[in-house]
Amino acid sequence: MEPYRQLSSLTHELFRQVVEAAPNAMVMADREGLIVLVNVQAEKLFGYLRSELVGNSVDMLVPERLRRAHPDYRRMFYGDLRSRPMGTGRDLFALRKDGTEVPVEIGLNPVATAEGMFVLAAIVDITERRRLEERFRQVVEAAPNAMVMVDQEGKIVLVNAQTENLFGYGREQLFGKSIETLVPERFRKGHQVFRTAYLRDLKPRPMGRGRDLYGLRQDGSEFPVEIGLNPVTTSDENFVLAAIVDITERKRAEQELIRRTEELARSNQDLEQFAYVASHDLQEPLRAVAGPLQLLQRRYQGQLDARADEFITHAVDGATRMQKLIDDLLSYSRVGRSGAVQQLTECAAALDQALKSLSVVLQESGAQITRGALPSVMAIPTQLALLFQNLIGNAVKFRQVDRAVCVDIGARLEGGRWVISVKDNGIGIDPQYFDRIFMIFQRLHSRAEYPGTGIGLALCKRIVEQHGGCIWVESQPGDGTTFFFTLNAVTEDRIPPQHNPRE
Repeated sequence: MEPYRQLSSLTHELFRQVVEAAPNAMVMADREGLIVLVNVQAEKLFGYLRSELVGNSVDMLVPERLRRAHPDYRRMFYGDLRSRPMGTGRDLFALRKDGTEVPVEIGLNPVATAEGMFVLAAIVDITERRRLEERFRQVVEAAPNAMVMVDQEGKIVLVNAQTENLFGYGREQLFGKSIETLVPERFRKGHQVFRTAYLRDLKPRPMGRGRDLYGLRQDGSEFPVEIGLNPVTTSDENFVLAAIVDITERKRAEQELIRRTEELARSNQDLEQFAYVASHDLQEPLRAVAGPLQLLQRRYQGQLDARADEFITHAVDGATRMQKLIDDLLSYSRVGRSGAVQQLTECAAALDQALKSLSVVLQESGAQITRGALPSVMAIPTQLALLFQNLIGNAVKFRQVDRAVCVDIGARLEGGRWVISVKDNGIGIDPQYFDRIFMIFQRLHSRAEYPGTGIGLALCKRIVEQHGGCIWVESQPGDGTTFFFTLNAVTEDRIPPQHNPRE
């Protein structure tokens, strides 16, 4: 028997050393609840010396209001000896020597020895955890949006006042209920699937990306919502905190915007149709007026009195300007109606076409045109040529009288888009008029100074926007003008199959 006693003694000593080195308070009691062993962490937690604890009832560490029930819990533990947490589902408190109470978490472990069965309690002071939990609750409560926290089973464990206001439930009606209580019935089955998937990949993110989400009020009414999901990890379990925003007003505003946009699109379509039809139908009667007037001018010029010649000249000039205006208006209205499909287009070829159309005015003005390397883009070739034609034509029209016209065309790639520039050395534009010049029929000069209809730059803007780009200008009076416009860079997914070199 002597070797057994030595081994038992050695084991007891090792056990004591392990208990003493434990980071938490450790208290061991016998079946009657008398303390037989404590460690230094227990002395620190409770404020007693171990000599004051050993031999006394463990109930001295239990607040007085809880002592009556404590022996019954102790007997229940001995009736089912196994390692488990103490007081599952209850808030536990310990009593210090100075009379203060401290919230604790306790793990119970049965210890069988030659002297009998004992219970070893590992006690953790959770004061700081409770403080953090309370702060967390206060933050959630103060949130401007509805906040709902659920456990891994989808049961609601925390809500705030905004949740009560939004869904019409009291919080006591929601605690312990499934989160699907707040989901319209037709979405509940799918919601459970999505919830399970989220628990497998916990990270902050919006819920239901690409889907319309709805909440269900207690009165049965539904409303559109936007939800942000945030995982909350504790030592015991993972939770999900959902921030819920009622977006009823936003949805209403979006629907109203869509409605007005559709109305505007229909209105624009009607205006385009009217402009096209009116311009087209006006050409014939205008030719019937302009033709005879021009014949009258050629045949009877100088044969009538001076006043008659003046009247005929005014009438011919007016008819000619009206013809030009109608032609430009037709060009403007055709941009959105041509039905032409964008195709791979060489900007250099479109520029060549524009220069060919302007050959007479370029020759008369002695204009010098220089160009850098120009890209290939997805565009409607005729419209791109018309764009260059109008911008270069403007440079020739608004030139300085004391210098030769110089126009430089260049391109640079920025963020997946080509920025194409048309720079001249003309009279320039005051920055206060930058927005105005792109409006239809807007002119900065009299017809006597510079002829035109005021449609050219509006047409340029329309063409660029039809191609998904934007146009702007940089200029100062007397220092020339540079027009910039953007076109999407060509990528393989934008190239039609017949133009893809890999096919």
